Amino acid sequence: MTATEPRSSARQEQGQLVEMAWDPITRIIGNLGIYTTIDFQNRQVATCHSTSSLFRGYSVFMKGKDPRDAGFITTRICGICGDNHTTCSHYAQQMAYGAKPPPLAEAIVNLGEAAEYMFDHTIFQDNMVFVDFCEQMVKETNPSVLQRAETTEAPNGHIHGYRTIAEIMRAFNPFEGEVYKQALQVSRVTREMFCLMEGRHVHPSTMYPGGVGTMPEPTTFTDYLSRLVGILDFVKKAVAMNDDVFDFFYEALPGYEEVGRRRVLLGCWGSWQNPDFCDYRYENMNEWGKAMHVTPGIIVDGRLVTNNLVDINLGMRILLGSSFYDDWVNEEPFVTHDPLGNPVDMRHPWNQTTVPVPQKRDFDGNYSWVMSPRWFDGTDHLALDTGGGPFARLWSTALSGLVKDNPYVTSTGSSVQISLPKSDQLPEMTLEWKIPHDKEGKPLSNALERDRARPYFVAYSAAMAFFFLERAMEHVRAGETKVFTDFEVPDEAVGCGFHEAVRGVLSHHMVIKDGKIANYHPYPPTPWNASPRDSYGTPGPYEDAVQDTPIFEENGPENFKGVDIMRTVRSFDPCLPCGVHMYLGEGNELKRMHSPMFGATND
Repeated sequence: MTATEPRSSARQEQGQLVEMAWDPITRIIGNLGIYTTIDFQNRQVATCHSTSSLFRGYSVFMKGKDPRDAGFITTRICGICGDNHTTCSHYAQQMAYGAKPPPLAEAIVNLGEAAEYMFDHTIFQDNMVFVDFCEQMVKETNPSVLQRAETTEAPNGHIHGYRTIAEIMRAFNPFEGEVYKQALQVSRVTREMFCLMEGRHVHPSTMYPGGVGTMPEPTTFTDYLSRLVGILDFVKKAVAMNDDVFDFFYEALPGYEEVGRRRVLLGCWGSWQNPDFCDYRYENMNEWGKAMHVTPGIIVDGRLVTNNLVDINLGMRILLGSSFYDDWVNEEPFVTHDPLGNPVDMRHPWNQTTVPVPQKRDFDGNYSWVMSPRWFDGTDHLALDTGGGPFARLWSTALSGLVKDNPYVTSTGSSVQISLPKSDQLPEMTLEWKIPHDKEGKPLSNALERDRARPYFVAYSAAMAFFFLERAMEHVRAGETKVFTDFEVPDEAVGCGFHEAVRGVLSHHMVIKDGKIANYHPYPPTPWNASPRDSYGTPGPYEDAVQDTPIFEENGPENFKGVDIMRTVRSFDPCLPCGVHMYLGEGNELKRMHSPMFGATND
């Protein structure tokens, strides 16, 4: 199996170090390259650089556009989480316009986003991440581990039906494994659920600022419900299988908790608005932010620093560091103070100007088109990561303890309890995701725990989907079927939207002047996770997690696949289109040519 072999095979001995690169990383979207030096004598990664070679420039060509078009344009930032961008753009627009969608519209949006989480997390975890843990891969990288897996009973076999850990690994084998094929079927069903609410996957056709165009008929929701019930067995089994496999790796490879480990620096911007509280007014953002069904928060060393969206917003800083851009701090700011009168920093997204400077990649200088977003706590510029999305979401929600009075999900202060009803094969179940700690009791953020959180959040999304369905049907039965609110675009305004894309934090910041977009900056999870070293020399999360990680693969330099490195990178659910944008360069012209031979038009 060659899925993790270096695409760039150049290796150079430097004393005991070997240079190895994976560019592009397989099984993701976009041009992500991971460049390392590895100390094979001590079985450890010595250095790591994360780079991307593609630039696109949405923040450049959004200027001058009609603000109402922002959602339709920014959805094309990504072909995977485009609906998350649409949703977040509409949140920002609704703040700028002073528009509050009807409650039924919010329920429809929440149902669509819940389906998207279930779709994307399932296909990524089971069809991409688990290739790194399947029988074929483990046989090639850690044959002794596979041998042990053959005789290790699966503790949750009574739930998922596999007797040994090796049987689960075989079910993960690509194209042939039972779980691999089941996940593809579940991804189809969840995509259908999404389309019932948002019209088209992945670029919604029925979502607008101020509401939705979805026809709220009872069958719209019962069709969604029937599909949701149909995937519940898979959702429950997936949690059990993931727990068995990851717990086994800790036992079979003592010290594996250090693979992909970094300081606990997590960010979550919150998800699923609560229409009982959310009016999209910036002045009330702290209150309605805390009422979200996933609680926003910043976690440092396992401690909740803040869950106030106003504080989160004001602390955002965009650093350049090792990226291919010129600075903008000497320009006139777009926004000097937020609507509450708080000063806004020049490096805040509201004030950013994108000035691309193409150049040769230099790991001692600039080497990536990804910028370096950081969160400033008043002293340090923190390189937050998203843990792949679910990890930060669950941790923030658990610590805040604000999700309660909900029959399906409860946050306890140290865990999140998820209740799922009876399904075809399995009884009603309550699952509990607990904040992870190592054997010494220290908070633990590593590759396995990021991956473990993903199926738990699929269960969380399924549980919340039941809740949103009940709310939607209540509105329909009461005749409250309005799904759109009229609004007017102001001549001048600012807006910010906070949401969770599948793989983590997503924000859209917009400035309107003369009725047009004067400045617009979307910041998805990719630049937070994939950023290069910043202006202070701090590595980005990919780099930090890979650097110093131990190597457990049994192969030497000649046959090395880098599976521990790939597990680390893929645990973040990497996706590069959101981090980089297209650029032609000064003086280059894009021409449309006519081919007389075929009558075709080529770009």
